[in-house]
Amino acid sequence: MATMGAVPQYGQLIRSTRPGLTYVPRRTLAYTVPRRATEDGPNGPNDKPDPESKPSSTLSSIKNFFFGGKSAAAKPKARRAAAPLKREGSLSADSIFAEDETSPKLSPSGRTPAGRKPAGQTEEGDKDFDYSVDRRNRDTMHTVLDPNPKARMRWERKMVAREIRRRGRVSPTELIMRTERESLSKSHWFKTSVKKLGPLARQIAGKNIDDAMLQMRLSKKKAAKEVLQHLEHAKNVAVVRSGMGLGAVEGKAVQKPVTITLKTGERKTISDPTSIYIAQAWVNRGPYGYDYDHRARGVINIMRPPYTSLSVVLKEEKTRIREWQNREAQELRKRKAQLWTQLPDRKITAQQQYYSW
Repeated sequence: MATMGAVPQYGQLIRSTRPGLTYVPRRTLAYTVPRRATEDGPNGPNDKPDPESKPSSTLSSIKNFFFGGKSAAAKPKARRAAAPLKREGSLSADSIFAEDETSPKLSPSGRTPAGRKPAGQTEEGDKDFDYSVDRRNRDTMHTVLDPNPKARMRWERKMVAREIRRRGRVSPTELIMRTERESLSKSHWFKTSVKKLGPLARQIAGKNIDDAMLQMRLSKKKAAKEVLQHLEHAKNVAVVRSGMGLGAVEGKAVQKPVTITLKTGERKTISDPTSIYIAQAWVNRGPYGYDYDHRARGVINIMRPPYTSLSVVLKEEKTRIREWQNREAQELRKRKAQLWTQLPDRKITAQQQYYSW
């Protein structure tokens, strides 16, 4: 180290004699854009040299190095490399989402249904099946459509015998189910008790659906808001699925109102027999949840809040008219059955039961 420090640095002394030139240390970066432009030339690494430029001799190069001469060649300029064009994604075959043929395909374990083959392309031993609706295999479908033929024949024989015995007449229950409409709707679980939801169910039972919704909208009960939402849902379901409440829209409303008497003795005037009313409303007891009551001194009590639901049966007003007519006819039959006459319905001159001769 001592001998190396004693040797004069001739390179630094020579550079210090050059006028107007400062010493620039060698770059330590391996490869940068300005360095590449300096090394490769002004036009790039693959550009050909200019034919008009003459090659400089060794003497002129040394002269220019020591005395700071200027070279005739143009100074290299650093050119910023342009970024490649952005490639937009697509769903074509060359997309990154397309499945590569060389990569392994993911398939579920076990048997998978094979793809449908076009007509005419069948393997050896396979039949050319026709998948049209009118040419399906009846034998294969028979096991699903008619699994128990003997039970089906017994049921058909029973239905035919019942129609013959009734002479084509329909029972009152079947007639009601064919001519009148109803809709059953059960709500989700409300976070309340049966004791609190029961009065609301009794309040809306027997009322028109619009009147019941108005009652729940003005009620101060906490559960009335959820009951209102359920009534709106039940009304929509009845209109869409069962076609209820469309008499006024279709122009089938009765022009003359009908005044009936309800079971409670209340008189009601019905102008539209297709309007919806709540025939029944009851409460269903549900599960019990878990809640925590944080008390003093780190004590936590576990509470079991109850859950209940509300079920409503919606019917049309013509059902209530039919029930009123049935009650009136039954009361009339009872009054006629209780009538008492002192004499039989015979002539006064022939009141005796047997002949007198």
